[in-house]
Parts: sequence; C-alpha cells; structure tokens
Amino acid sequence: MEDIRDKVEHLQALIDQGEHEALRAWFEALRVQDIALLMSELDGDAPFDTLFGLLDADRQVRTFAYIDLALQPQILGSLSAARRRAIVGELDSDDRAALFDELEAPQVEQLIADLPAEDREDTREMLAYDESSVGRLMNTDFVSVRPYWTIAEALAHIRTANEKGESVNRIYVTQPEGKLLDALPLRDFILAPLDQPVRTLMKREAVSIRPDADREEAVRLIQRYDLEAMPVVDADGVLLGTVTVDDVMDVAEEETTEDFHKLASVGSVDVSVRDASVWYLFRKRAPWLVLLVFANIFSGAALAHYEETISQAIVLLFFLPLLIGSAGNAGSQSSTLMVRALATGDVSVRDWFSLLLKEFGVALVLGLALALAVAGLGVWRGGLAVGITVALTMVVAVMAGSLIGMSLPFAFSRLKLDPATASTPLITCIADISGIVIYFGIASLVLDLVP
Repeated sequence: MEDIRDKVEHLQALIDQGEHEALRAWFEALRVQDIALLMSELDGDAPFDTLFGLLDADRQVRTFAYIDLALQPQILGSLSAARRRAIVGELDSDDRAALFDELEAPQVEQLIADLPAEDREDTREMLAYDESSVGRLMNTDFVSVRPYWTIAEALAHIRTANEKGESVNRIYVTQPEGKLLDALPLRDFILAPLDQPVRTLMKREAVSIRPDADREEAVRLIQRYDLEAMPVVDADGVLLGTVTVDDVMDVAEEETTEDFHKLASVGSVDVSVRDASVWYLFRKRAPWLVLLVFANIFSGAALAHYEETISQAIVLLFFLPLLIGSAGNAGSQSSTLMVRALATGDVSVRDWFSLLLKEFGVALVLGLALALAVAGLGVWRGGLAVGITVALTMVVAVMAGSLIGMSLPFAFSRLKLDPATASTPLITCIADISGIVIYFGIASLVLDLVP
C-alpha cells in the first residue's frame, strides 16, 4: 500500500508541474488497472479530462471500466460530452449497466439516447432486471457458432467476431434462433480436423443460468463447476449473454463485505471507510445501537426482578459479566458458523434439526468444560452455593447462547431475510437477557437448598 501512496504522490506532483509528456510516458508503462487505481486515489477536483486525454481511445475505455463505481460518475462529469459518449458507448454491456446504476435518471436517459440502436435496446433490457440479478451482470456481446458448420467455418467466424466477445475461451453452439446447445472449449476447435462438423464436438453439458436468478447463485455455479464464463439463457433456452468469473468475484467480495457489516450490525457501507464522512458512518451504525440499547432494558428489568436474590449473595454480581459474556461469545461463534454455511450453500433450512442436535452436544461439552474452569473460583469467592450456581449457570447459559446463535440465522432465512442480520450484537443482547434470567433463576433455587 505504501508503494501506491508513493505513486499517487508522484502522479500529483507531475500534475501540479504540468508535466504532461512525462505523464504520458509513465501511463504507457502502466497497466490500465494500475492507472485506474491511481486515478481513483486522486482528489475529486483532479484534471481527469486532461489525464484521460493522455491515453489512446482503447485505454481510456479499459481504464474507466476499472475505476471504482462510486467515482465513475464524478470522473465522467469532468470529461467533455464527446469523450463521455465515446467512453460509455465502448464499455461492455455489464460495465455500462453498473455505471448507470450510479447515475441520476435524466443523465442515464441522455447517455442511452446517444448509444447505437442495438446497444440502446440491450441496455434497457438489462436495466429492467433487478439490481441483484444475473441479468445486470451479463455481457451481451458473445461469439457463437452453428452445429452444422465445419470447424474451419467456425474458426473463421471466431477470428472475425472475437472482438465482440469478452472471452473466447468458451465457444457457444446455438441454433439459428439463438437456443443454446453447448459451450465448448476453444481448444477442441483448434485440435479438431478442419472438415469435421461442430456437432461432433458437442457433449451437451453446458451449465447455464436464468437472467432473473440471484447473483449469488452465479457465484456458486461458477465455483462448483470451475467455469471461466457461464451462459445466461431465457425460459426458452435462448442465449442472452454470459457472466464471467471476474464479474462473480466482484459479487462474492461485495456479498462477503455486506455480510461482515451485517454481522457487526452496521448498515450497508457502499463507500470506502477512509473516504466516508463522520455523519455517514454515524447513520450506518446508530440505528442498530439505539435498538439494542432499548433491548438491553430487559436486562435491567431482569436484574431488578432478582433484587432479593442478589441481596442474599452480593458476590453473585462478581460472576455476572463472566457468565453472560461466555454465553454471548458461544452464541456469536454458532451464529457466525451458520451464517457463513447458509451463505455458501453448505447447509439449508431443512438441515436445522440435525444441526440443532449436533450443536446441543457441542454446547454441552463446551459448557461443562467452562463450568469446570470457574466452579473452583465460585467456591473460593462465595462458598459451595455460589460455586454450584456458577457452574450450573455456565453450562445452561452457554448451551442457551449456542442454540440461539445457531437457530436465529435459520429463522431469518426461513422468513426470507438475510441470515447475516442475525448479527453478533443481536445474539449478544439476547444472550445477555437469557443469561441473567438463567443465572439468578438458578441462584434463587440453589441458595434455598444449599447452606
């Protein structure tokens, strides 16, 4: 990261000094991904129009496609109208749709109107899909061949048409009306006899996905079948476009980041934490914290209810943070494991009961182990009654926290909510309340029975 900082400082120095030729030479030695990263690190008032003017037309488009989506509209607004139309017109369809999601409706309509008729139609169709669907990810430029062509005819077509496609590692075999028949590796075409028909290569093992499917399903399929690209087909099997591995890698990163934010009870953060304002971060974090503050009122109510028990053995308060903290920690562990397993498809809602039984066994052993660790301390600090109370509470509270933490993600999933919403602070809050009730409930019984 320090290297990037040094490069950004160097870039800013060249801009301040007006060293355009030095900038041009430096950019020619850099990859477009690195140029995009450097531009993304500049201040919003940087001369992006000048910087893009130092790149040829092809590198302008490829550089812009790698710039952070949150910054693309700002950079686009700094360019001339002609350059703006040229860049947007040359973007891949999926990159263009992602950009339009960040723009205001009037600007989107103006940019769509400047596109060629075919691109206008494709773009409007893509924007009609839900933002979380595969249809918004797919690239509508692809290369396909017919099953009755010879290998020589197919290769000739690939050579002339491959500039349209994002990837030609997989060649799609379609019927004249566009129905997908197969997806074959380019290697098969290169090694096959030139007079052999394409149909002789077909295995009909293509893995495809519908455009209205959730993006996470595309992630799972591409990972499961180790694909570089996956065809997107409609209800009739007509090939509409492709989703590539680089697209789903971005989705996987976004989804994982979102899950982490939800596990911490933070709203979806769609800008860099470094660039986010204090007010923005406050708005993302405050609602859940306020809600949990009111939820914790029940903890106070539970303590008030057992005031008489506490007065009999003030030493019980010494162990309160330890016990409810252990219950919350155990619940957080269970919740995190289940949220991740549900997100990756490793488990489903129908697995809940079998996993509940397994978690019961694990939590029981954990509770017993922790009880042994603290029982002696309880006897030493408060006598036999307190030692028994602390040990029993540790077992029951850890089991309760673990089972709650394991079950909540399944409950949210069953209600069609994101399992990650069963976050660590929520689990901890519930574990606190249940832990207090369990602790002083056991204490009130044990203190009456044990002298």
